[in-house]
Amino acid sequence: MARRIAEEYGLEHVYAGKIFREMAEEHGMTLEEFSEYAEEHPEIDLEIDRRQREAAERGNVVLEGRLAAAVATGLIPEPADNVATLRIWLKAPLEVRAERVAERDGLDVEEAMEKIKKREESELKRYEEIYDIDPTDPDLYDLILDTSLWNVDETFRILKTAIDPLAEREDP
Repeated sequence: MARRIAEEYGLEHVYAGKIFREMAEEHGMTLEEFSEYAEEHPEIDLEIDRRQREAAERGNVVLEGRLAAAVATGLIPEPADNVATLRIWLKAPLEVRAERVAERDGLDVEEAMEKIKKREESELKRYEEIYDIDPTDPDLYDLILDTSLWNVDETFRILKTAIDPLAEREDP
């Protein structure tokens, strides 16, 4: 959805997951191995956050990632002026997310569910240890949308309805 929003509004798309995957590949590790490695090496998350923060400060960007709202509001990596125009959390129940991941990655739903649980536990542990922040805190977001209720196109239309008035402002 972030990529689609970026394309619609001519913005740069910076995806923390892509950065993490690239770093895992650079280290010659699977995502699971690299997640475990990152638990002992906070510099991994700090680097991802630094890259996202630099993009946010340049402006005209859609940040995608669990900590994107905190990065964009200046909560991390260090306090700064708010640079976010709109902070959105797209959520869905674990079962729905597992079905989507299973379909996308050609996995069994149970396997996808276990991968999601393991990844999220690792991420939340790291974010708590490094920043003392919970990315599921609703106060970080302007808009929270449960995407299990709509398909991709319907979800995009809802988001576009929220974004268009902001995009039309001369000085958002």
